[in-house]
Amino acid sequence: MTIVDIVRKFKVSIALVLSFVLIENISWIIEPTFFGTLLDALIERFYDKENVNYILPLLIWASIYLLNVGGGTLHRYFSGIVYARVYADTATNVINYSRKKGFPTSTVFARADLAKEYIVFLKERLPEVIWQLSATFGAIIALFFYDWRIAALAVLVILPIGHINNVYRKHVVKIQQSLHDKREDQYGIIESGDPVIIREYFFNMVQPQSKIAKWSSIDFLVIKVLLMFIFIGVLFIAVDVDNFSTGKIYAIVSYIWTFIASTDYIPGLMESITAVRELNSRLKEEEI
Repeated sequence: MTIVDIVRKFKVSIALVLSFVLIENISWIIEPTFFGTLLDALIERFYDKENVNYILPLLIWASIYLLNVGGGTLHRYFSGIVYARVYADTATNVINYSRKKGFPTSTVFARADLAKEYIVFLKERLPEVIWQLSATFGAIIALFFYDWRIAALAVLVILPIGHINNVYRKHVVKIQQSLHDKREDQYGIIESGDPVIIREYFFNMVQPQSKIAKWSSIDFLVIKVLLMFIFIGVLFIAVDVDNFSTGKIYAIVSYIWTFIASTDYIPGLMESITAVRELNSRLKEEEI
């Protein structure tokens, strides 16, 4: 049973959850713009003593903030309900088809356990993918409205980041295959009751996990160094521009941080996506 089979079977429920994820993410992306507008209105009203209406900007910002809170609340509520049902159905199908294929009991249990990675991907990683895409491209689009040079810097950084992630994926996919191979033997080894074999098995799991950690740390390091150039570029551009209000500066900084924060998910996302792709090829024979 592959991830595509699961999505097709539960497409309505999954679409419901993801719709609330989109509401949460989109409202969060546009929030800094309206908070910046509110900030400028409050400064002009209370510090510059100008007759400025700050009530409307306050109501608009509060509505967007509450929309974000509502989307996040419903996303978390329905996610727990939907994906618990999805895992129950997936594990049942994997076990039934594995038994029909004549796999030993230890392999059947191991594959049912491996199927949890599908649920982790759908419940946690897929919303993170949506967040990363909306945060990255949403922040870039928003920055274009403030200064195209800042947005252009962000676009230029995306290209090497994409190349680095592709290199990461190629190395990790083979390691994930090795991990899944070992996990299929786990129940049988535990059933043997031999403490030496059990110890050797779990310590053999350390090496592939260490390799994944190495590539993840390299990925993180290179990306963060690249993002440093955005900070340097923003500093020079901010000095060159004299028409940025306090609210606009707040919004620009918020979008820069949103763009940078979205890259924190990349190593984990790439590892999870790689694991799911390898799992698809492993469990393909259990198609419904």
